[in-house]
Amino acid sequence: MVEIEIDGKKVEVPAGSMVMDAANKLGTYIPHFCYHKKLTIAANCRMCLVEVEKAPKPLPACATPVSAGMIVRSNSAKAVEAQKGVMEFLLINHPLDCPICDQGGECQLQDLAVGYGKSSSRYEEEKRVVTPKDAGPLISMKEMTRCIHCTRCVRFGQEIAGVMEFGMLGRGEHAEITAFVGKTVDSELSGNMIDLCPVGALTSKPFRYSARTWELSRRKSISAHDGLGTNLVVQVKGARVMRVLPLENDAINECWISDKDRFAYEGLNSAERLTAPMLKQDGKWQEVSWQTALEYVAHGLRNIKHEHGADAIAALATPNSTLEEMALLQKVVRGLGSDNIDFRLRQSDFSLDAAVTPWLGMSVADFGLLQRAFVIGSFLRKDHPLLAARLRQAVKNGAKISLLHATDDDLLMPIANKIIAAPSDWLAALHQVIAAVAQAKSIAAPAGFEAVEASPEAKQIAASLLSGEPGAILLGNAAAQHPQAAQLHAAAQWIADATGTTLGFLTEAANTVGGYLANAIPGKGANAIDAFAQPRKAYLLLNVEAELDTFNPQAARAALGQAEMVVVMSAFQHGADYADVLLPIAPFTETSGTFVSCEGRAQSFNGTVKPLGDTRPAWKVLRVLGNLLTLTGFDYETSEAVRDEVLAARSDLTAHLNNRSTLIPHVAAAAPGGLERVADVPIYFTDAIVRRAESLQQTTDAHAPKVWISTALAAKLNVADGASLKVSQGNGQAILVAAVDAKLPANAVRVAAGHASTAMLGAMFGPISVESL
Repeated sequence: MVEIEIDGKKVEVPAGSMVMDAANKLGTYIPHFCYHKKLTIAANCRMCLVEVEKAPKPLPACATPVSAGMIVRSNSAKAVEAQKGVMEFLLINHPLDCPICDQGGECQLQDLAVGYGKSSSRYEEEKRVVTPKDAGPLISMKEMTRCIHCTRCVRFGQEIAGVMEFGMLGRGEHAEITAFVGKTVDSELSGNMIDLCPVGALTSKPFRYSARTWELSRRKSISAHDGLGTNLVVQVKGARVMRVLPLENDAINECWISDKDRFAYEGLNSAERLTAPMLKQDGKWQEVSWQTALEYVAHGLRNIKHEHGADAIAALATPNSTLEEMALLQKVVRGLGSDNIDFRLRQSDFSLDAAVTPWLGMSVADFGLLQRAFVIGSFLRKDHPLLAARLRQAVKNGAKISLLHATDDDLLMPIANKIIAAPSDWLAALHQVIAAVAQAKSIAAPAGFEAVEASPEAKQIAASLLSGEPGAILLGNAAAQHPQAAQLHAAAQWIADATGTTLGFLTEAANTVGGYLANAIPGKGANAIDAFAQPRKAYLLLNVEAELDTFNPQAARAALGQAEMVVVMSAFQHGADYADVLLPIAPFTETSGTFVSCEGRAQSFNGTVKPLGDTRPAWKVLRVLGNLLTLTGFDYETSEAVRDEVLAARSDLTAHLNNRSTLIPHVAAAAPGGLERVADVPIYFTDAIVRRAESLQQTTDAHAPKVWISTALAAKLNVADGASLKVSQGNGQAILVAAVDAKLPANAVRVAAGHASTAMLGAMFGPISVESL
């Protein structure tokens, strides 16, 4: 440690630290623009000039290393004069258009100009003008004349997002920040550049000119999308969500959020919002009162139970529903005598039911410190943007990442080892890694593995996992959705045990872990696959769009079409062709609730705006439904009472989560031949709110899915990029545009799920046929 003195106060910091780090530790503010604690040092704004004793001139605090006995003065006459000089220089070309600038009221330049700027300018020449640029639907670059060239946006892209989408052209007064010619900014983390911009050069296109910052109320919330549990600040004007920003939490999302979390709020204000209960009478929809709608549902459920038995009733929820909502849904269903309840809508193998409660297996902070990781079946960048960013930083610090997947997408970080194979070959690939680990450690492989020969890639992955700690085997969304998920889990667990690494799941949605804790899974009843494969007479759907949220949309639609009663509880109008009742329930911004993140962290939140129209929180709807059905235990006054009942005696949630199964890996038969589907869920089609966010739907990632085929299949069909192909699965067909991926396995066909253009197809994994038109 090195001791220095700043403004008469002594502080110790590690050797190699900068003066700015020491000032931050003391709580001493030094004005700055280009410096940011999460980015590398640029030292190009010079606003942080300070006086250092014995130095001939002021030095930049962000780029001056500490030395023993150093004496620094941050607000001496010499330092303040230098800082004022820099401010005058920065304002020479700045347009001074604060009255119309979106950044007004939260602008670093504006704030510091009050303290360090002159009351009048000596500059009388023409100010420079920078041509506006188009960076896509999320970031506005209309006023790049305001840019002060701090390069925070450039460094963020290179260092955190992993892709350099902004750069600086020209020198001196001709310098300007720009995107690549003809390119938009497409990173899934791009919105953070808006937060980083210390002036009004980069602003939010969806929010632009819609409110002033001092008109907004700020309320804390939790992301309802991916499983990280990102902390948010929801900014509200009147009864409308106007903007979403990150709430800094170093243990979870640091100071970043993904674009999905930032811009999905537009979906909350969608024209498709359902605002009143509706009943279908003689094929026509009518608005009714809540009392009428819920009495109709209660009466219908009683009748179906009486005529067909309780097993004819099934309930399904999305894993984006709150802990309280899922707990009460399962309580209603079980109160009726049915055990048919599930939230794992995209899962297909339920062999490990009751044996496993999947979670990350470690804290998010520990995840960022991994030195070895083997990621199995994950579209990592798009499924888990901020976890991918953590791994990106780990790789910079020497971590080695290995990968098993069906696609070779660019993860924007070096991958040490990879096996790219069709989904039906994943198990065989893991068996080869098992054989390689057993050979490397001179231990016995499981029975039946004697003839398994490890490939060079499997040996490299085994060597990597054995070469450093801490390490992890991570199962992604596609691995959890795989038809052989239980066997993949067993193989991954054996590898983790043998290599001394942690087994973890990169969980799919905001409350995947919470769904298990709420007991929203069947004991001996029908799971999400069986509930549709063996059609029921009544379905209760909580936030579910069956054609977009399920493993097999064909089976789901067929089952719902024949049911006597389908109750859709949703914030949006959908399912009109198969539903009998539409109940408007509040999205996460209009209700209180709890999400349990991938690391087993329960985070509760309150509503940030009043429910729209006649919308009601789902936990209240389910509580009243329980009362109308005369079920016991539905006397809750608050959502906190439901939460406390679920989490009672679970002060340490991670003690109640379990990734370990008793299943032993066994060598499976060779995979069948033929073409097979690989299905990702595109980042902006994962849930109902995101699917209705207008700006996100204009991004590159939201373009209509193509059918991605291998070069071998393209040659066989004699087609090239842009050709139309007929894709068939089960009794459904889709006409999609072809795209050739040279890295795709010969027998794999990549067709996204969760999108209207592919909703008529069958299972996310399994046989598929493709023919040219």
